[in-house]
Amino acid sequence: MSPYLLGIDSGLTVTKAVVFDEEGRQQGLGAANNVHSSPHPRWVELDMELVWEGCMAAIRHALKDADITGEEVASIGLTGHGDGVYPVDEKGEPTAPAVLSLDSRSEGILERWRASGVAGKLTCLTGQRPFAAQSPPILAWFKENEPEVFEKTKQLLYVKDWLRYKLTGEYATDPTDAAGGFTDIQTQDYSSETFPLYGLEGFKDKLPSIVGCAEVSGEVTAEAAEMTGLAAGTPVAGGAHDVDAAAIGVGCVGPGTLVAIAGTWSNNEVVSEEVMTGDGWLCRSFVTPGRWLNVSGSPASSANLEWFVKQLCPAEVERAEKSGASPFDFVNAEVEAVLGERSAVFYHPFLYGSPHGSEASAGFFGVRGWHTRGHLLRALLEGTVFNHKTHIEALRTGFEFGRVRLTGGGSKSGLWSQMLADAVDFPVEVTDAEEAGALGAALLAGVGAGVYGSLEQATERTVRLLRTHEPDPEAHERLERAYETYTDLVEALEPLWSRIG
Repeated sequence: MSPYLLGIDSGLTVTKAVVFDEEGRQQGLGAANNVHSSPHPRWVELDMELVWEGCMAAIRHALKDADITGEEVASIGLTGHGDGVYPVDEKGEPTAPAVLSLDSRSEGILERWRASGVAGKLTCLTGQRPFAAQSPPILAWFKENEPEVFEKTKQLLYVKDWLRYKLTGEYATDPTDAAGGFTDIQTQDYSSETFPLYGLEGFKDKLPSIVGCAEVSGEVTAEAAEMTGLAAGTPVAGGAHDVDAAAIGVGCVGPGTLVAIAGTWSNNEVVSEEVMTGDGWLCRSFVTPGRWLNVSGSPASSANLEWFVKQLCPAEVERAEKSGASPFDFVNAEVEAVLGERSAVFYHPFLYGSPHGSEASAGFFGVRGWHTRGHLLRALLEGTVFNHKTHIEALRTGFEFGRVRLTGGGSKSGLWSQMLADAVDFPVEVTDAEEAGALGAALLAGVGAGVYGSLEQATERTVRLLRTHEPDPEAHERLERAYETYTDLVEALEPLWSRIG
């Protein structure tokens, strides 16, 4: 019998467990929602124990859906949203709710670092300018504002590392998540120079050891096996940050292709074989030593559509819940009804953040009494595409690539995928992987378990192209004009955002 691989992907909104066969075909899926809380403005938190409970339920459901037992799983791969903090004490218990990468409470600390020149030094050392979602500024915030949490914290984890600990009892992370602010971009290992710059002297001992993304980092304990249906002793691989796992899941393990992830975040990324730093992207360790992933992103992509539908379309949501359909099924028809018109309504998709500073906020512009919901939805889709374009244009200044591979929630929409191709003027490819992040994690586990001889062999065997969207010259010209208006609105509003907020 062919071995099965389990990929676990804990994102900002959902934790998914997916069973794959060795050809990369999905055999079973389980999912559990991650429900945020925002007790104060700029705070976005998650109950860590609920994340683990959701993960257990997702694993059990995935095994049942695949009609297999835990004994048939050869290895387990982990991935999850990057950045944020999942802090635990000496007994492995949470010292505070998890702080997510949508959180911006540390912005005041970042302003001081920028003014003092610390941010510039860190950029040269770590390959990325400090930003609010990173663990170092969040930890600095705890040190200043909740010192009791800071003192109690004995291990700083990321979400996949928290799940690893609950599965195996082992503390570990991988090079891609470790690169979230504490590693030297050249050596790809923890840098002692970073800690005093952050004001976090002595914190290095509280960081987990770094293991290879495909290396075994622990085995499922008897206790975790009983709670999940997995077999005790099943190996768990090091795993990767979800942007890296998604790149693997769509077959991009080297230079030449840009990967666009349209999820809660707009992440746009290119692999390089040398360190490339610039103002418009972050340079971090990739899953393969000696390679780097260059990411330009902001939390402003397809989550905007989820917000619009859930907040402003209650009748459609209710009908979908009763029928078991998707609450987004009505969107394409309403957008297509107005797609032939000139772009007259514009939308800034900055609900949770932007490439233009922490004060930027979302908004519709140009709305008139004769406009319909379809016009607003079209503007929303175009706005999220334009935000991707902003990041892709930044990457084009430093990297060469000939195609775009799209994944995430936005890739499920042929309309949105074509809109992206037209806006960026590149062919946009979509693979058949519905859960690219989980597949990438599973492939790393498969390499570690010997199912595949290498990561390249794994992707050649499992990644299949589903469709390609060629850019339409006429649509590109129209969207170029609309993008110019979109960016002019950004520039005009920049002095006002702090007053609006």
